[in-house]
Amino acid sequence: MLLTGAEIVIECLKEQGVDTVFGYPGGTILNVYDELYKHSNEIRHILTSHEQGAAHAADGYARATGKVGVCMATSGPGATNLVTGIATAYMDSVPMVAITANVNLPLLGKDSFQEVDIAGVTMPITKHGYIVKDVNILADTLRKAFKIAQTGRPGPVLVDITKDVTANKCEFTPVTPEAPEILNRYTEEDLDKALTLLGSAQKPYIYLGGGAIISGASEDVKEFAEKLDAPVCDTLMGKGAFDGRSERYTGMIGMHGTKTSNFGVSECDLLVALGARFSDRVIGNPATFAKNAKVLHIDIDAAEIGKNIPAYASITGDLSCVLKELNRRLQQQSHPEWMAHIKELKEKYPLKYDTTKLSCPYIMEEIDRVTGGKALITTDVGQHQMWAAQYYRYSEPRTFLSSGGLGTMGYGLGACIGAKTGRPDKICINIAGDGCFRMNMNELATASRYNIPVIQVIINNHVLGMVRQWQTLFYDHRYSQTVLQDKVDFCKVSEGLGCTAIRITTKEEVAPALEKAIALQQPVVIECVIPEDDKVFPMVPAGAPISEAFDEDDLNSR
Repeated sequence: MLLTGAEIVIECLKEQGVDTVFGYPGGTILNVYDELYKHSNEIRHILTSHEQGAAHAADGYARATGKVGVCMATSGPGATNLVTGIATAYMDSVPMVAITANVNLPLLGKDSFQEVDIAGVTMPITKHGYIVKDVNILADTLRKAFKIAQTGRPGPVLVDITKDVTANKCEFTPVTPEAPEILNRYTEEDLDKALTLLGSAQKPYIYLGGGAIISGASEDVKEFAEKLDAPVCDTLMGKGAFDGRSERYTGMIGMHGTKTSNFGVSECDLLVALGARFSDRVIGNPATFAKNAKVLHIDIDAAEIGKNIPAYASITGDLSCVLKELNRRLQQQSHPEWMAHIKELKEKYPLKYDTTKLSCPYIMEEIDRVTGGKALITTDVGQHQMWAAQYYRYSEPRTFLSSGGLGTMGYGLGACIGAKTGRPDKICINIAGDGCFRMNMNELATASRYNIPVIQVIINNHVLGMVRQWQTLFYDHRYSQTVLQDKVDFCKVSEGLGCTAIRITTKEEVAPALEKAIALQQPVVIECVIPEDDKVFPMVPAGAPISEAFDEDDLNSR
């Protein structure tokens, strides 16, 4: 059938099973939006308040559902406003297709109005990028984009289309999409070497990353931990891949990880890294990280093997597939002394905070209690992000969404809207600091426009908390540009953007506020006013060995 480029875009989206698109229209992409209007009963479009919000929403939708997130923007500033969201998705391996339109082909390269080489701009932060100048290759390009976004290690793909291509016509033939290819590159020798290591270890430790969630390996990980008889720690991206209520679970590892995880990994003789990339925030000083251990690294991306920490043995492949093979072949292991030692560490070094006042750790524990641990939590970046990772016990994959690699302030609200759109069955709560909330609080208007019942919790300490914590500990209390004491009233702003707002200042108000927010089934903002000098502990200074994790008691005893 003969279709315009704009019609082909919509047909390809339907072909790929896309039910929701997040975006913002403009001149060059008008033809596509005109077709969206005609197909509004098949593809829902969420008009965000800013293109960055659209990219974060597509990201949140993808992380929450496991499907490809889709966002759209017009040329020039519309396209460049997507960049931070695309980079966020790239760093955290999120499958996304960003569709932009550009100026007409004859105007390319002539500094035309709202012309930007967005494919060039995003080249370092996408798995692949296309600029489509011929309508005859448009359908195949879009199909390739979706396949690339999902194959192997997922990530964002950009498709930029000149405006004349969206108007030009060509023959279109529907195609049934191919299933994403599973890339397993391991050999029998790789498996045998891994099994030998696993069978000879006396003090094994499992270190989980985001790949465990992406590959859908949660049940495989659980079985593996039982067969290996090992404790389990996770990264920020790995939250929910292993049950946070399990006796084997020791908490997060790294800069703000638990002492148990940091000390335990420093003592182990075998570290099994599952879908993790050994981020600098995890390993601290690479020369001392897991210095007593052989490292078995299993990852879909061969480029990650040995990149930051040398691997004694490795398996390159889909984590779920690899673990199924290992679980089938691995004999039951038993390490009672090691597990007893880890239990002692957990009892000796529990996470703790001042329980006499309102604090973010208390709020996270109350959210856990009120929701039965079944909520989907998104966060922005900073102290509140770490508290949300430490004090809410995640028991399901795809229920903790946070910007780990890029550390994007302003990520959470858009991601929460995307997550709730993709998972309407879930209570979706965004945790943001007051500094982060200012970045993209305009997306409350998006939530209220569509009555997307997200709950926005603002942890308001009137400072840029994480930066201030560093200034306190390492910059002799010189609080350069981190104090936010001004006249902004977040409750009034939220109400002005169409949301119900609640301010709480005491512990007793937390549970009733959460229960009310959940019952209302509409966008609600809960502003929680906490002290300005609350700190995230434990902590490891940047570049220090993780075995030197310290907390407030350690500081006070020095």
